[in-house]
Amino acid sequence: MTEVKREVFGQMPEEEGGGVVEKFILKSDSVKVEILSLGCIIAALETKDRDGEFSDVVLGFDTLEGYIRKHPFFGAVVGRVANRIAKGRFTVDGKEYQLFLNNGPNSLHGGARGFDKVLWSPQVLLNGVCFFRLSPDGEEGYPGDLKVWVTYTLSGGELAINYRAQTSKTTPINLTNHAYFNLAGQGSRDIYDHEISIEADSYLPVDDTKIPTGEVAAVQGTSFDLRQPVELGKHLQKFRLDGFDHNFCLQQAQARRLVARARHPPTGRAMEVHTTQAGIQFYTGNNLDGSLKGKGAVTYPKHSAFCLETQNWPDAVNKPHFPNPLLRPGEEYNHTTWLVFNTA
Repeated sequence: MTEVKREVFGQMPEEEGGGVVEKFILKSDSVKVEILSLGCIIAALETKDRDGEFSDVVLGFDTLEGYIRKHPFFGAVVGRVANRIAKGRFTVDGKEYQLFLNNGPNSLHGGARGFDKVLWSPQVLLNGVCFFRLSPDGEEGYPGDLKVWVTYTLSGGELAINYRAQTSKTTPINLTNHAYFNLAGQGSRDIYDHEISIEADSYLPVDDTKIPTGEVAAVQGTSFDLRQPVELGKHLQKFRLDGFDHNFCLQQAQARRLVARARHPPTGRAMEVHTTQAGIQFYTGNNLDGSLKGKGAVTYPKHSAFCLETQNWPDAVNKPHFPNPLLRPGEEYNHTTWLVFNTA
């Protein structure tokens, strides 16, 4: 059985459009998750270790103020297009669109005011919550009125996130959740003692602005071969890597499949990622620098969390040989990611 509660989390400032931010608490016998109506943010996620002790395993803030200030998308749903679009430019049906550049020469995670920074309309379900919003035609430079539904449901140790959308004009779309995990518990110093595996035979090399070069490269014999679990700290050291911030190319199938695993041997906490998506961005918190005060007044230094963002491939709208990111009128965008928590 999943218990669902709602409470007021705070009030948006007038300059952000005002409005009440609510928090939804989903609780099963093994997982407790707190989700905000601002940006569909996962603000807390508590799971058990092998001794049955609960710890919060996602980075974030204690109060609304933290989420309104600039932060690296902690726990948020990002869109209309997650990840990077080269030069913030693309062409659909012969028309060129220019987006706001918020990541060097590129557009990242939907632009200046993406889906992470707006209030969504919630509806409580039996075992979760569904958030809705209409992204108007022209918002952040994107074409078409886009209706979007993001649904979180909790069943035992499994948190499902379903994304659905319909548009009035052809538009690129790519939705993901940007939660930052540390299975030792948020506020732990680093993720070097975590074991990670990703079921991918290829990955996308990137240029120095993190845009894919267009090559789909085999992981075999490289530092990107994570098909067998690696201990992260040792792996980064062995290959002299600053960290990962790359898209791994998954089997092209619309069905649910297991795509990644993270395990923290000292506590026994483990997380599996299952998805219908074509790619997964593995990010090791390389840009965290200890400047943000998080929950319980802890700081978040470099490599103190990882993200496994299920999504389409970055810059797909400008790469015809990448999986198609366009949604046309009359079609429905529909993807699901499942996070399965257990102890190993």
